[in-house]
Amino acid sequence: MTTAAYDTDVLVVGGGPVGLAAAIEARLAGYDVVVVEPRQVPVDKACGEGLMPGAVRALERLGVRPDGHPLAGIRYLDPTRRVTHVFRGRAGLGVRRTTLHAALAERAGDLGIERRDARVTTLEQDADAVTAAGVRARWLLGCDGLHSTVRRLARLEAPARGPRRYGTRRHFRVEPWADVVEVHWGDRAEAYVTPVAAHLVGVALLGPPRTDFTSTLAAFPALAARLAGAEPDGPVRGAGPLLQRTSRRTRGRVRLVGDASGYVDALTGEGLRVGFAQAAAAVATLRDDPDRYERAWSASTRDYRYLTSGLVTAATSPARRGIVPLATRVPALFGTIVERLAT
Repeated sequence: MTTAAYDTDVLVVGGGPVGLAAAIEARLAGYDVVVVEPRQVPVDKACGEGLMPGAVRALERLGVRPDGHPLAGIRYLDPTRRVTHVFRGRAGLGVRRTTLHAALAERAGDLGIERRDARVTTLEQDADAVTAAGVRARWLLGCDGLHSTVRRLARLEAPARGPRRYGTRRHFRVEPWADVVEVHWGDRAEAYVTPVAAHLVGVALLGPPRTDFTSTLAAFPALAARLAGAEPDGPVRGAGPLLQRTSRRTRGRVRLVGDASGYVDALTGEGLRVGFAQAAAAVATLRDDPDRYERAWSASTRDYRYLTSGLVTAATSPARRGIVPLATRVPALFGTIVERLAT
């Protein structure tokens, strides 16, 4: 579709899962696409690695079917209580981040999407085109994560006011003991346990600054006992601060997608589902007024923003101790929230 005036139709900055999903969306829509990413595939990242059913459907629509461990639902636990919600429709999927990234990269390669090993340090645009990393394109999709360079260069950042939380993650070679994502609630942090393969689980810890993985894990005695003697698979990885805000998601021919467009917290675990929905919306509205994407972005993130913000507020207040007891007493409410976020 490109002409001599452009190097490509769509320049995607950031070749992580959301960036590759956006590139695949654009290619399937008939656009020429270039992805700029300096890191080699696959890229690992500290995350929970549980794909909600909506994320699994989005991947299948793109022709991506990564190997993983079926997830029947979500379970909340504290030292004395537990409540489980089983997804009402199809299952979710626990997928190691590197496995997911490799599957998306393979699909992008099969579609002939060009990848350039480069970093974006400047961004220039006029009424007709946007240029970054030496590539002149009709549109640019900024999919470069929590600490987005595109967001900063496009002057779309906003002050992040709220609790500053961080995440760490490590894998352990042990047979999964449940077919759900377990969320263990402690006094100051949460532990997410996600089966990602037949003999592998990922443990992600979310908490305030300086949340040390080893000492925080020890604060969950039942979980620590499950993992006693299990061999770690890879190093501890960290991410944060998680809270990121934007003033808008568009400027001229630039669109922000995924974590680059703003992020509340990993607490509810549906970040990739939301990111894939944003990627689809961004591509579908490329030729429209930028406000069309702003509205689509708001619609695709509304439940995530409001429900997650409310849960984070409770989790960082004296009400924290009541979250699991409330979910246990009113399982229908817990299930309704999970379903809203899962689909």
